[in-house]
Amino acid sequence: MSVSPLLRELIAEAVTYPALFDVEGAQGRLVRVLLDQLKAAPSSSLHLPVPETGPIQHIAEHLKTDPADDSTLEDWADRLGTTTRTLARNFKKQTDMTFGQWRQQARLLEALSRLAANQPVAHIAQDLGYSSQSAFSAMFKKALGVTPGQFFK
Repeated sequence: MSVSPLLRELIAEAVTYPALFDVEGAQGRLVRVLLDQLKAAPSSSLHLPVPETGPIQHIAEHLKTDPADDSTLEDWADRLGTTTRTLARNFKKQTDMTFGQWRQQARLLEALSRLAANQPVAHIAQDLGYSSQSAFSAMFKKALGVTPGQFFK
């Protein structure tokens, strides 16, 4: 889920409470607000559905090993001897994502792995096929609500 600054601070405060806090007092009211915020928080799925059959399985495997590949769906259709429409339909059917959404999600998950390994953001952006560090950071912030540098803080 996406954690807003308010939700983050509510959690930080709530974890300091004893297990048997006063549910009718100030601590109880804060916890109720925390629960309301959790219910309202938008989900931020980091799941990457893996296609299991057909040409899109080949595409997915390739993009996992080479996330910087900017080949379009048209390029893939030409390489695999099929149509763009068939690939698009199969991506949506097997992953519930468009090709572009799936590729971005794959890149995002790879970026998180590399950030966790303390790789420089500029290298990650370049390795994942972004034209600049700022383009990568903008995508990252749009997807996860924080910049790459803020994510693990």
